[in-house]
Amino acid sequence: MPHRRTLTHDEHAGAPFAPDLHDARHLWLKAGLLLVWALVSFVACFFARDLQFAVGQWQLSYWIASQGAVLMFIVIVCVYCAAMSHFERQDRAAQHKAAEAQAHD
Repeated sequence: MPHRRTLTHDEHAGAPFAPDLHDARHLWLKAGLLLVWALVSFVACFFARDLQFAVGQWQLSYWIASQGAVLMFIVIVCVYCAAMSHFERQDRAAQHKAAEAQAHD
């Protein structure tokens, strides 16, 4: 197994984050999840008051605003974790393939 070199803080002095965190896949994932968060936080809760039927003793708008938003935030976190795990597996496979190709040369 090849030794993976980790960069020190001094080598990242010009960048606030490690360069691999600026990968386009990560940025698109973060942008998409941020959009979902904004839609759930502001749009769904704003229009929820127009729903005028009751669930038990409470209006459905209460359930959407209080419970549905929290459940969607949990889903957003789970999607982020699964996607980042998938990206890491892809990166590991690409590194392994590159190491094998380099070893055969």
